[in-house]
Amino acid sequence: MRFCPNCETRMKPRIEQGVVLCPKCGFTAEKDQHEPLSKTKKLMASPENNSGSSLKIMDSDNVPSALPTTTIDCPKCGNNVAFWWMLQTRSADEATTQFYRCTECSHTWRNYS
Repeated sequence: MRFCPNCETRMKPRIEQGVVLCPKCGFTAEKDQHEPLSKTKKLMASPENNSGSSLKIMDSDNVPSALPTTTIDCPKCGNNVAFWWMLQTRSADEATTQFYRCTECSHTWRNYS
């Protein structure tokens, strides 16, 4: 799929002529000619952004100090302070999932609101 460099409209292939044509402004280009990716498309296509996992809760055991804390009992060690954050892990019409990480033992658990 290609987009017009002038007006960013999706270009339509003209197979018999071997070109792609912009229906809005009339720009044409050869069908096999490839334009360089824009910066946004390069970021989306980069292998670093395709980590293979569908959801990364947190990469490491080092928790950023900017996360808020709450009073909740850790099921592993009994500590009553944990960091928390929320993610939309299911469909948009369902409640978010709240994650907790103990400030003492770094045990992570979730609460489905």
